Amino acid sequence: MRRIRTGAESLLLIPVENQVRELDPKLLLACVAAQRGFSSIVGSRREMEFNINAFPRAIYLSKSMTIRSLLFFRVARRLGHRIVAWDEEALVHLPPETYFSRRLHPSAIRYVARLFAWGEDNVELWRKYPQLPDELPIHAVGNPRGDLLRKEMRAYYDADAARLRDRYGDFILVNTNFNHVNAFGPDINLFRPARAPGGKPRFGRAARGMTRAYARGLHEHKLALFEHFKALIPQLERAFPQHRIVVRPHPTENHRVYQDIAASCSRVEVTNEGNVVPWLMATRALVHNGCTTAVEARVMDVPAVSYRPVVDEKYDSGFYGLPNGLSHCCSDFTALRATLQAILDGDLGVAGGAERQALVDRYLAAQEGPLACERLVNVLESMLSAPNDSLSRSRAAALQRRALSLGLGLARRVKSRLPGSHNKPEYQRHRYPELPLEDIRERVGRFQHLLGFSKPVQVEAVSDVLFRVEA
Repeated sequence: MRRIRTGAESLLLIPVENQVRELDPKLLLACVAAQRGFSSIVGSRREMEFNINAFPRAIYLSKSMTIRSLLFFRVARRLGHRIVAWDEEALVHLPPETYFSRRLHPSAIRYVARLFAWGEDNVELWRKYPQLPDELPIHAVGNPRGDLLRKEMRAYYDADAARLRDRYGDFILVNTNFNHVNAFGPDINLFRPARAPGGKPRFGRAARGMTRAYARGLHEHKLALFEHFKALIPQLERAFPQHRIVVRPHPTENHRVYQDIAASCSRVEVTNEGNVVPWLMATRALVHNGCTTAVEARVMDVPAVSYRPVVDEKYDSGFYGLPNGLSHCCSDFTALRATLQAILDGDLGVAGGAERQALVDRYLAAQEGPLACERLVNVLESMLSAPNDSLSRSRAAALQRRALSLGLGLARRVKSRLPGSHNKPEYQRHRYPELPLEDIRERVGRFQHLLGFSKPVQVEAVSDVLFRVEA
């Protein structure tokens, strides 16, 4: 990739890993930042990190601080970039000890200049981390994904929701999250197949940071639920003949098993198209088990039902307590059918109550007042006057930049060939398919119209998966 030039004084690098979940909120962040004089590069995380030497000094907004981030963080800092971070997985998170070993690395976090938390629960979680640097600021600003749940922002998806209603009519949305046992590739599951018949299953990518006992129990629990959900889909079709059943798999799940089920049904659709918000706007009810979408549904006043035919409180409370706690819970299909019927008849709404609202307030900041994006940009602006200890602009430094980037690219390309790697090209295309420039411009245009920006925002392609957004 050629060296990137930008007319703005301040550059943000905003990587996107799971396109359907992250792209729209990160475009919103780029639009808000553009009004404050920032230029942003938004797009594929893999492409951005592979070509990090092509960008002038910038603020890189990381979505994680794992051991996988460490090599990139080292190179990025040597190239003069500053790193800030949030954790996409910190809203619905594992118990602290397991979360820390999976999602935080003591060396990686020392390269981070600012942390952005979803809410007070996230702040308290990070404060418990024994290796948290004493001087590292944590800002409970919320998350751009939360901005798109707010009433004044949902109009962004009005046309999308209308198209879904026209296409599917009345439908029940089933969100699955069995990526631990039904991942895009078998090496990404909690356990990989044994090398020999009768051998011991090996840890997969999803088990990173877990003890074998914890991973084994989670695997057994999720596998049992997975079997129940596979049976549930045709049951729902038979029980609600006036409704379609739309199955929306987790972004990193393998869709094949659901497509095979749909092939034997007449009113079951399987899709992971677009952001989940318009689907929630269009559906009559959400069915899930421990899915983050239930939190989004509760904020949007969409009734959510957690189907819990198998219960293990170690995981259901310790991992999935938030989404299950914000839902109507049903332990068998008879109860699920009755609950859904009451919702469809208009006799039952969201799982309400002061305790549930307090739970939402604790986990998710910026539900009112300034957007999370605005609060986040306030912090980024405060960083502009801070010194940036980085390489000089000499020719020797330029050569070192190039060598560092080539080394990083080589390391990642080698890793992309390893079993279970997140860098495999086919897996990256699954998580981040190419989008035309006009699609990105249309999305940015919607934000421009909705928020009434005083400065027109323009979008230019940097590559087929990276886009520059600036005023």
